Amino acid sequence: MADHCCGHDIRFDGLSASYKQRLWLVIAINAAMFVLEMSAGALAGSQALKADALDFLADSTTYGVSLAVIGAPIRTRAIAAVLKAAGLIVMATWVLGMTAYYVLYAGIPRAEIMGGIGILALMANVASVLLLVRYKDGDANVRSVWLCSRNDAIGNVAVMVAALAVWATGTRWPDLIVAALMAGLFLYSSIRILQQSIQEMRSGERRALEH
Repeated sequence: MADHCCGHDIRFDGLSASYKQRLWLVIAINAAMFVLEMSAGALAGSQALKADALDFLADSTTYGVSLAVIGAPIRTRAIAAVLKAAGLIVMATWVLGMTAYYVLYAGIPRAEIMGGIGILALMANVASVLLLVRYKDGDANVRSVWLCSRNDAIGNVAVMVAALAVWATGTRWPDLIVAALMAGLFLYSSIRILQQSIQEMRSGERRALEH
């Protein structure tokens, strides 16, 4: 049955009408939240909100690429996953660099905006996670989609914790710490995606040699 996520020997590769429909819906959710959260991050002066907004942008791009390569040869899908992992690394580097800059120059972010937007973002990401959870154990291309969705939900909880801590302490440090932790999560996910992509490319090469 096409909608099954995985089997004992074959990973789900995205060839499902239901999966594609869910991806389109999640793309729309993430694109809208990127615009909203980046604007709110600028207004609030929150680096954590901006980092989370970039995660929404990365997800929209990831899902679009994932849709484009569904049904392609395993090597093509694995290469697409590698490119998405590289994008996560670039994003993590940017967040770390901006966090270092804000350590020196930023003012105290507005906790009430951080908290309010964090709640909206969490609702959007919980919806995305619920839409995609049955497909979390697919190939590297499908797996990268799930990891990005999971990262968003974790990031939103962290932003709300940071907002509460900023309000309680009256300092910018909780916001900056959360931004740095999110960058670390981006790097960890990129490594996981790269490892699986390399394994799948090697598996594809072995199958080609056997035939």
